[in-house]
Amino acid sequence: MLGDSAHAGPVRVLLLSCDYGTARQIDELLHATWSDVHLVTHATWDSAAAEALLDHPGCCVLLDAAPAAEAAQEDPMILLEYVRMSAPDAPIVLLCADEDEDLTLQAVRLGAQDCLIKSELQPVLLRRALIRAIERKRAETELAHQAMHDQLTGLPNRALFLDRLGVALERSRRSGAPLAVLFLDFDNFKEINDTRGHAAGDRALSILGGRLSGLLRPMDTVARFGGDEFTFLFEGITSEREVVLIADRICQAASRSIEVEGVSLTVTVSVGIAMVNDPTVSPDTIIREADAAMYRAKDRGRARYELFDEDSRRRANQRIELEAALRQALERDELRVHYQPHVILHGMDVVNGVEALVRWQHPTRGLLAAGEFMPMADDLGLAVPIGRFVLQQALAQLSKWRTHKPEMTLSLNISPQQLRDPTLPALLTESVREGELDPAAIYLELAETRLAEDPDQMVRALHAVKETGVRITIDDFGVGALSLSWLTRMPVDALKIHESFVAGLGAASENASLVGALVELGHALALDVIAEGVENAAQLEQLRELGCDAVQGYAIGRPVAGDELEAVLLAEVA
Repeated sequence: MLGDSAHAGPVRVLLLSCDYGTARQIDELLHATWSDVHLVTHATWDSAAAEALLDHPGCCVLLDAAPAAEAAQEDPMILLEYVRMSAPDAPIVLLCADEDEDLTLQAVRLGAQDCLIKSELQPVLLRRALIRAIERKRAETELAHQAMHDQLTGLPNRALFLDRLGVALERSRRSGAPLAVLFLDFDNFKEINDTRGHAAGDRALSILGGRLSGLLRPMDTVARFGGDEFTFLFEGITSEREVVLIADRICQAASRSIEVEGVSLTVTVSVGIAMVNDPTVSPDTIIREADAAMYRAKDRGRARYELFDEDSRRRANQRIELEAALRQALERDELRVHYQPHVILHGMDVVNGVEALVRWQHPTRGLLAAGEFMPMADDLGLAVPIGRFVLQQALAQLSKWRTHKPEMTLSLNISPQQLRDPTLPALLTESVREGELDPAAIYLELAETRLAEDPDQMVRALHAVKETGVRITIDDFGVGALSLSWLTRMPVDALKIHESFVAGLGAASENASLVGALVELGHALALDVIAEGVENAAQLEQLRELGCDAVQGYAIGRPVAGDELEAVLLAEVA
């Protein structure tokens, strides 16, 4: 039978009935076939009954709703609600004098697991009903737990966190005690998923969730809010200093290495703090404020925490508006591609190539440079579609220019997300074919700092792209942590020296020595070397003396729209 297989161990039954005859009948029926059961009887719901139930949370409750019981209590449903509120995990079975469908439905709605008619009771039927009620309640409790908890980490989920925050705000309204909410986000968690796989990412989240949970007091809450985001609720916080110390401890705990599949992963987190002194604000507002402070921590270098303030509120509102607008920028044809020329320093100083740079023609803020929205595009998963748009627009423009200047080249910035996109090689091949282009005229630029995050995977992705015939440039060279060993393994054609080294030329001799060393390194590896950020004639001349192959910067030309640059190119040809 279900009862024999589904339940093991002693069972405690709490009977609520003022009828002595019913109590004796239930006791006889239970012990007729069930030796491992203990019956406790109370006339009605009182402090002693509540104590008996709370002391034994495994109890099943039999609630007598027969007329004799009703004489002692106005409404048996009130008793049922008292029991459910006092011990929400306790299964409840209602005893009825006769068939009453309305009463049965009302009881089930209020939380009863079953209803039995007293006159039909038999030992086996009663036992089976109680055990099924216990198992049904256990299943309901498990389902409720699953609905309110994250399956990966076992922590409360977003819904439960918001519910607890609402309850905490209500307590704060009564007591006046402040509370604090923290919003935590992995730094570069996408890189773990992309480089190690989603299983490794899930394992890292699970380990971190357990580690964070171990830092808290019993009354505190940490929840997995979604993805790689965690939220914390702290009540009874007396000062900002106290919550800052907590945030610092969280950051330190998260920064300890995580062992996943024999590999030690080092992660960092950014944490935003929202102190709540006004309990009338909504939970959603508090979350937004903590989230805004977290983004401020990321903007200031990551691996840190920041408190929310009025500046954060202003930036949060701006970010929300900007995110919504950016999602529609492609659909509304608001993205533009501008081109910055570069020149070769040997022979005639004429434009021989351009770098394509994406711009956003924002409807109210005007023309925005990539740095103002592309980091956000990465967070929103828009880097790949935006990169695809830029590639297609720029290659079509290059095809047109090369009819007048066959030596013209094009550089395109791509993100690691684009490089890992499996459709990128096919897109390049198709675009080159449609434009009747030489793929060697196309340079894909990737920042050294991004290549250094996972050079092993980057090497594989670069080789896949290189098979299309395009060339590869390492952008912002000199400020990353890419080792010489990795550099020699990458299918690279050119290095672009970061503008910070160029800025000191003409003023500090050590800058000239450093730039000269970078140029020599590139040439030793048979790579072309380009300097970016050239702003004056003195820098230009010194780069020529140092043997730099090409230069780019405001001294050569600013980024402009394609038709504007075309006039310059045609004038050179003429």
